[in-house]
Amino acid sequence: MDLRDRRTRTVAAVALLAAGCLALVIGWPGTKKGTVRNFAKEPTITVYIKEEDKKEEMPIEEYIAGVVAGEMKPNWPLEAYAAQAILARSFTMEFISRGGTRAVHGTDISTDHEEAQAYNADNITPIIRRAVEMTRGKVMTYDDQYIRAWFHSYSGGHTATAKEGLNFKEDEPPYVRSVKIKDNPYVPADIKEWRASFPLSKVQEVLKELGADVGDIREAEINKKGSTGRATELAFTGSKGKKTVPATDFRVALDAMTMKSTLLSRFEVQGNNLVMIGRGFGHGVGLSQWDAYMLAKEGKSPEEIVKFFFKDIEIKKLWD
Repeated sequence: MDLRDRRTRTVAAVALLAAGCLALVIGWPGTKKGTVRNFAKEPTITVYIKEEDKKEEMPIEEYIAGVVAGEMKPNWPLEAYAAQAILARSFTMEFISRGGTRAVHGTDISTDHEEAQAYNADNITPIIRRAVEMTRGKVMTYDDQYIRAWFHSYSGGHTATAKEGLNFKEDEPPYVRSVKIKDNPYVPADIKEWRASFPLSKVQEVLKELGADVGDIREAEINKKGSTGRATELAFTGSKGKKTVPATDFRVALDAMTMKSTLLSRFEVQGNNLVMIGRGFGHGVGLSQWDAYMLAKEGKSPEEIVKFFFKDIEIKKLWD
Protein backbone atom coordinates (compact mmCIF):
# COMPACT_ATOMS: atom_id res chain seq x y z
CA MET A 1 0.00 0.00 0.00
CA ASP A 2 1.52 3.35 -1.03
CA LEU A 3 1.30 6.58 1.00
CA ARG A 4 -1.61 7.92 -1.07
CA ASP A 5 -3.71 4.80 -0.38
CA ARG A 6 -2.94 4.98 3.35
CA ARG A 7 -3.97 8.64 3.46
CA THR A 8 -7.21 7.92 1.58
CA ARG A 9 -8.15 5.11 3.96
CA THR A 10 -7.25 7.19 7.02
CA VAL A 11 -9.42 10.11 5.86
CA ALA A 12 -12.33 7.78 5.10
CA ALA A 13 -12.05 6.12 8.50
CA VAL A 14 -11.97 9.46 10.33
CA ALA A 15 -15.00 10.70 8.37
CA LEU A 16 -16.95 7.53 9.18
CA LEU A 17 -16.06 7.78 12.85
CA ALA A 18 -17.07 11.45 13.03
CA ALA A 19 -20.40 10.77 11.30
CA GLY A 20 -21.39 7.94 13.59
CA CYS A 21 -20.07 8.76 17.04
CA LEU A 22 -21.42 12.09 18.26
CA ALA A 23 -22.87 10.24 21.25
CA LEU A 24 -19.32 9.30 22.25
CA VAL A 25 -17.88 12.73 21.47
CA ILE A 26 -20.45 14.57 23.60
CA GLY A 27 -19.42 12.60 26.66
CA TRP A 28 -15.68 12.47 25.91
CA PRO A 29 -13.18 12.77 27.53
CA GLY A 30 -13.96 11.84 31.12
CA THR A 31 -13.95 9.01 33.60
CA LYS A 32 -17.76 8.82 33.70
CA LYS A 33 -20.38 8.51 31.00
CA GLY A 34 -21.87 11.93 30.29
CA THR A 35 -18.86 13.98 31.40
CA VAL A 36 -19.16 17.57 30.17
CA ARG A 37 -16.66 18.88 27.64
CA ASN A 38 -16.15 22.08 25.67
CA PHE A 39 -16.49 22.20 21.88
CA ALA A 40 -14.36 24.15 19.43
CA LYS A 41 -17.52 24.91 17.47
CA GLU A 42 -21.25 24.25 17.58
CA PRO A 43 -21.97 20.52 17.13
CA THR A 44 -24.02 19.19 14.25
CA ILE A 45 -26.45 16.41 15.12
CA THR A 46 -28.60 13.94 13.24
CA VAL A 47 -32.35 14.10 13.87
CA TYR A 48 -35.04 11.60 12.96
CA ILE A 49 -38.01 13.67 11.71
CA LYS A 50 -40.94 11.46 12.72
CA GLU A 51 -43.59 13.37 10.76
CA GLU A 52 -41.69 12.92 7.48
CA ASP A 53 -40.02 9.58 8.28
CA LYS A 54 -36.59 10.91 7.34
CA LYS A 55 -33.20 11.66 8.86
CA GLU A 56 -31.83 15.16 8.80
CA GLU A 57 -28.51 16.69 9.85
CA MET A 58 -28.65 20.13 11.46
CA PRO A 59 -26.72 22.44 13.81
CA ILE A 60 -27.74 21.68 17.38
CA GLU A 61 -28.95 25.26 18.00
CA GLU A 62 -31.38 24.94 15.08
CA TYR A 63 -32.76 21.80 16.68
CA ILE A 64 -33.06 23.58 20.05
CA ALA A 65 -35.09 26.38 18.43
CA GLY A 66 -37.52 23.77 17.08
CA VAL A 67 -37.81 22.16 20.51
CA VAL A 68 -38.58 25.45 22.28
CA ALA A 69 -41.21 26.15 19.60
CA GLY A 70 -42.66 22.66 20.08
CA GLU A 71 -42.63 22.63 23.88
CA MET A 72 -43.86 26.15 24.69
CA LYS A 73 -46.88 28.16 23.64
CA PRO A 74 -46.72 31.26 21.36
CA ASN A 75 -46.34 34.77 22.77
CA TRP A 76 -44.54 33.87 25.99
CA PRO A 77 -41.88 36.08 27.66
CA LEU A 78 -38.37 36.02 26.22
CA GLU A 79 -36.82 34.84 29.50
CA ALA A 80 -39.21 31.87 29.72
CA TYR A 81 -38.25 30.80 26.19
CA ALA A 82 -34.58 31.24 27.08
CA ALA A 83 -34.93 29.13 30.23
CA GLN A 84 -36.58 26.42 28.12
CA ALA A 85 -33.68 26.67 25.65
CA ILE A 86 -31.15 25.99 28.42
CA LEU A 87 -33.31 23.10 29.55
CA ALA A 88 -33.76 21.68 26.04
CA ARG A 89 -30.04 21.92 25.32
CA SER A 90 -29.21 20.22 28.62
CA PHE A 91 -31.76 17.48 27.95
CA THR A 92 -30.35 16.96 24.45
CA MET A 93 -26.72 16.67 25.53
CA GLU A 94 -27.53 14.26 28.35
CA PHE A 95 -29.81 12.21 26.11
CA ILE A 96 -27.21 11.88 23.35
CA SER A 97 -24.49 11.04 25.87
CA ARG A 98 -26.55 7.94 26.77
CA GLY A 99 -26.82 6.86 23.15
CA GLY A 100 -29.77 8.95 21.97
CA THR A 101 -31.96 7.22 19.39
CA ARG A 102 -29.10 5.48 17.55
CA ALA A 103 -30.39 2.01 18.36
CA VAL A 104 -33.88 2.91 17.10
CA HIS A 105 -33.35 5.31 14.18
CA GLY A 106 -29.58 5.51 13.67
CA THR A 107 -29.70 9.18 14.73
CA ASP A 108 -28.66 11.26 17.72
CA ILE A 109 -32.23 12.26 18.59
CA SER A 110 -35.84 12.16 17.36
CA THR A 111 -38.71 14.64 17.03
CA ASP A 112 -41.06 12.08 18.63
CA HIS A 113 -41.95 13.59 22.02
CA GLU A 114 -42.43 10.10 23.44
CA GLU A 115 -38.79 9.33 22.64
CA ALA A 116 -37.20 12.71 23.39
CA GLN A 117 -38.71 16.21 23.09
CA ALA A 118 -41.48 17.81 21.05
CA TYR A 119 -40.25 19.66 17.95
CA ASN A 120 -42.02 22.12 15.65
CA ALA A 121 -39.84 24.08 13.22
CA ASP A 122 -42.92 25.79 11.74
CA ASN A 123 -43.61 27.53 15.07
CA ILE A 124 -40.16 29.12 15.43
CA THR A 125 -40.56 32.89 15.86
CA PRO A 126 -38.03 35.76 16.03
CA ILE A 127 -38.37 35.90 19.83
CA ILE A 128 -37.66 32.17 20.11
CA ARG A 129 -34.55 32.56 17.92
CA ARG A 130 -33.45 35.44 20.14
CA ALA A 131 -33.98 33.31 23.27
CA VAL A 132 -31.93 30.45 21.82
CA GLU A 133 -29.16 32.79 20.70
CA MET A 134 -28.91 34.58 24.08
CA THR A 135 -28.32 31.20 25.80
CA ARG A 136 -26.22 29.71 22.98
CA GLY A 137 -24.13 26.75 24.16
CA LYS A 138 -25.37 26.92 27.76
CA VAL A 139 -26.23 23.71 29.61
CA MET A 140 -26.95 22.76 33.21
CA THR A 141 -24.40 20.49 34.85
CA TYR A 142 -23.87 18.83 38.21
CA ASP A 143 -20.48 17.44 39.31
CA ASP A 144 -19.24 18.04 35.76
CA GLN A 145 -21.98 15.78 34.37
CA TYR A 146 -24.94 16.58 32.14
CA ILE A 147 -28.15 16.49 34.17
CA ARG A 148 -31.54 15.01 33.36
CA ALA A 149 -33.33 18.26 32.58
CA TRP A 150 -36.92 17.30 33.30
CA PHE A 151 -39.78 19.73 32.78
CA HIS A 152 -43.57 19.78 32.74
CA SER A 153 -46.43 22.17 32.03
CA TYR A 154 -47.58 23.20 35.53
CA SER A 155 -46.57 22.06 39.01
CA GLY A 156 -49.90 22.61 40.76
CA GLY A 157 -47.99 24.72 43.30
CA HIS A 158 -45.33 22.19 44.36
CA THR A 159 -42.73 20.40 42.22
CA ALA A 160 -41.99 16.75 42.90
CA THR A 161 -38.98 14.52 43.39
CA ALA A 162 -38.13 12.18 40.53
CA LYS A 163 -39.22 9.13 42.51
CA GLU A 164 -42.59 10.68 43.37
CA GLY A 165 -43.40 12.28 40.02
CA LEU A 166 -41.83 9.80 37.62
CA ASN A 167 -41.57 6.56 39.62
CA PHE A 168 -37.82 6.93 38.96
CA LYS A 169 -36.06 3.64 39.67
CA GLU A 170 -32.52 4.93 40.13
CA ASP A 171 -31.20 6.92 43.11
CA GLU A 172 -32.86 10.32 43.48
CA PRO A 173 -30.74 12.80 41.48
CA PRO A 174 -29.07 15.26 43.90
CA TYR A 175 -29.90 18.23 41.68
CA VAL A 176 -33.69 17.72 41.66
CA ARG A 177 -35.42 20.25 43.89
CA SER A 178 -38.93 19.83 45.32
CA VAL A 179 -40.08 23.41 45.81
CA LYS A 180 -43.30 25.10 46.88
CA ILE A 181 -44.44 27.87 44.55
CA LYS A 182 -46.79 30.74 45.28
CA ASP A 183 -50.15 31.04 43.57
CA ASN A 184 -49.70 31.63 39.85
CA PRO A 185 -52.21 34.08 38.32
CA TYR A 186 -51.20 33.21 34.74
CA VAL A 187 -52.17 29.52 34.78
CA PRO A 188 -55.27 28.60 32.74
CA ALA A 189 -58.21 27.51 34.89
CA ASP A 190 -58.44 24.06 33.27
CA ILE A 191 -54.84 23.35 34.30
CA LYS A 192 -54.97 24.91 37.76
CA GLU A 193 -57.81 22.51 38.58
CA TRP A 194 -59.15 19.86 36.22
CA ARG A 195 -61.80 17.14 36.22
CA ALA A 196 -61.84 13.91 34.22
CA SER A 197 -64.08 10.88 33.81
CA PHE A 198 -63.25 7.55 32.14
CA PRO A 199 -65.53 4.57 31.38
CA LEU A 200 -64.72 1.64 33.65
CA SER A 201 -64.43 -0.54 30.55
CA LYS A 202 -61.42 1.52 29.43
CA VAL A 203 -59.91 1.49 32.92
CA GLN A 204 -60.26 -2.31 33.01
CA GLU A 205 -58.36 -2.59 29.71
CA VAL A 206 -55.57 -0.40 31.07
CA LEU A 207 -55.28 -2.46 34.23
CA LYS A 208 -54.96 -5.62 32.13
CA GLU A 209 -52.14 -3.96 30.16
CA LEU A 210 -50.40 -3.16 33.45
CA GLY A 211 -50.77 -6.73 34.70
CA ALA A 212 -53.36 -5.81 37.32
CA ASP A 213 -56.61 -7.33 36.05
CA VAL A 214 -59.23 -7.07 38.81
CA GLY A 215 -62.20 -8.03 36.65
CA ASP A 216 -65.29 -5.84 36.90
CA ILE A 217 -64.18 -2.74 38.80
CA ARG A 218 -66.12 -1.82 41.93
CA GLU A 219 -63.85 0.54 43.84
CA ALA A 220 -60.87 2.79 43.17
CA GLU A 221 -58.77 4.73 45.66
CA ILE A 222 -55.45 6.44 46.24
CA ASN A 223 -53.38 3.90 48.16
CA LYS A 224 -50.19 5.91 48.72
CA LYS A 225 -49.07 9.53 48.35
CA GLY A 226 -45.67 11.17 48.09
CA SER A 227 -44.27 14.15 49.99
CA THR A 228 -46.01 16.73 47.79
CA GLY A 229 -49.39 14.98 47.96
CA ARG A 230 -49.14 13.29 44.57
CA ALA A 231 -50.60 9.82 44.28
CA THR A 232 -47.81 7.28 43.94
CA GLU A 233 -49.91 4.10 44.14
CA LEU A 234 -53.53 3.50 43.12
CA ALA A 235 -55.71 0.60 44.30
CA PHE A 236 -58.56 -1.05 42.40
CA THR A 237 -60.99 -3.61 43.73
CA GLY A 238 -63.06 -5.78 41.43
CA SER A 239 -64.65 -9.15 40.93
CA LYS A 240 -61.19 -10.77 40.89
CA GLY A 241 -59.92 -9.06 44.00
CA LYS A 242 -57.78 -6.00 44.79
CA LYS A 243 -54.57 -4.90 43.09
CA THR A 244 -52.34 -1.82 43.08
CA VAL A 245 -50.51 -0.02 40.27
CA PRO A 246 -48.00 2.86 40.20
CA ALA A 247 -49.95 6.06 39.68
CA THR A 248 -47.51 7.40 37.07
CA ASP A 249 -47.74 4.22 34.98
CA PHE A 250 -51.53 4.25 35.19
CA ARG A 251 -51.72 7.90 34.06
CA VAL A 252 -49.52 7.32 31.01
CA ALA A 253 -51.37 4.12 30.02
CA LEU A 254 -54.80 5.69 30.51
CA ASP A 255 -54.42 9.13 28.87
CA ALA A 256 -51.85 11.60 30.19
CA MET A 257 -53.46 14.50 28.35
CA THR A 258 -56.81 14.00 30.12
CA MET A 259 -55.58 12.65 33.45
CA LYS A 260 -53.32 15.67 33.61
CA SER A 261 -51.38 14.80 36.75
CA THR A 262 -51.19 12.54 39.78
CA LEU A 263 -51.82 15.46 42.14
CA LEU A 264 -55.32 14.22 42.87
CA SER A 265 -57.93 15.42 45.34
CA ARG A 266 -60.59 12.96 44.21
CA PHE A 267 -60.34 9.47 42.71
CA GLU A 268 -63.35 7.17 42.88
CA VAL A 269 -65.85 5.02 41.02
CA GLN A 270 -69.17 6.68 40.23
CA GLY A 271 -71.63 4.47 38.39
CA ASN A 272 -69.88 3.14 35.29
CA ASN A 273 -67.09 5.72 35.38
CA LEU A 274 -63.83 6.45 37.14
CA VAL A 275 -64.03 10.09 38.25
CA MET A 276 -61.09 12.23 39.34
CA ILE A 277 -60.23 15.82 40.21
CA GLY A 278 -56.68 17.12 40.24
CA ARG A 279 -54.28 20.06 39.95
CA GLY A 280 -51.40 20.72 37.60
CA PHE A 281 -50.33 19.24 34.29
CA GLY A 282 -47.48 16.79 33.84
CA HIS A 283 -45.25 14.70 36.11
CA GLY A 284 -44.26 17.66 38.28
CA VAL A 285 -40.48 17.10 38.19
CA GLY A 286 -38.00 19.85 37.34
CA LEU A 287 -39.00 23.07 35.61
CA SER A 288 -42.68 24.03 35.63
CA GLN A 289 -43.31 25.96 32.42
CA TRP A 290 -46.22 28.06 33.66
CA ASP A 291 -44.26 28.93 36.79
CA ALA A 292 -41.28 29.83 34.58
CA TYR A 293 -43.71 32.14 32.76
CA MET A 294 -44.56 33.82 36.09
CA LEU A 295 -40.90 34.16 37.08
CA ALA A 296 -40.10 35.69 33.69
CA LYS A 297 -42.92 38.19 34.16
CA GLU A 298 -41.35 39.08 37.52
CA GLY A 299 -38.05 39.94 35.81
CA LYS A 300 -36.01 36.83 36.58
CA SER A 301 -33.20 35.92 34.17
CA PRO A 302 -33.18 32.56 32.32
CA GLU A 303 -30.37 31.35 34.57
CA GLU A 304 -32.26 32.40 37.71
CA ILE A 305 -35.36 30.60 36.46
CA VAL A 306 -33.69 27.23 35.91
CA LYS A 307 -31.79 27.47 39.20
CA PHE A 308 -35.09 28.03 40.99
CA PHE A 309 -36.18 24.53 39.94
CA PHE A 310 -32.82 22.69 40.18
CA LYS A 311 -30.37 22.83 43.09
CA ASP A 312 -26.57 23.04 43.19
CA ILE A 313 -26.28 23.09 39.41
CA GLU A 314 -23.69 24.97 37.36
CA ILE A 315 -24.48 26.53 34.01
CA LYS A 316 -21.64 26.07 31.55
CA LYS A 317 -21.19 27.47 28.06
CA LEU A 318 -19.84 24.66 25.86
CA TRP A 319 -19.49 26.48 22.54
CA ASP A 320 -19.56 30.05 21.21
